[in-house]
Amino acid sequence: MERVVRKANFEDINDIMSVINAAKEIMRHSGNLHQWDNGYPSEAVIESDIQKNGGFVVENDDKIVGYFAFLPSPDPTYAKIYEGEWLDDKQPYHIIHRIASSPDVHGIFNCIMDYCFSHDANIRIDTHRDNKIMQHNLQKHGFTYCGIIYLASGDERLAYQRIKQ
Repeated sequence: MERVVRKANFEDINDIMSVINAAKEIMRHSGNLHQWDNGYPSEAVIESDIQKNGGFVVENDDKIVGYFAFLPSPDPTYAKIYEGEWLDDKQPYHIIHRIASSPDVHGIFNCIMDYCFSHDANIRIDTHRDNKIMQHNLQKHGFTYCGIIYLASGDERLAYQRIKQ
């Protein structure tokens, strides 16, 4: 099995949306009922990631099995953090958003982290309070819980950062 991370393109959108829908099912079955609802993330959100050169797919033997956005700072939702502080608030960073994977493929999170940390040592990420799977993966991969941020919609997210030495 050959696993490859590459930039997403517009021709990938149907496959990406299939992976995202499968990830939503995983969330619902694990008790995360409120993250990624009301049509989010939509095709328009994925198209925006791709237009910014920040949309990526993970392929196994040429089949898309994962998706994530990897975008450079600054991110306006990370400008203010509550009930904590960033590990480093001075240096540029990258943000990982919208991690999704097929339920029958394992190791996608590891693959994404390896890719992202090979491109930047300072990474921030956030997740829903109910997303216990993501919180576990973040802690397992050395991320530190930093506090709470609020999305443009006003929704609360738990914010994490890791600075690879």
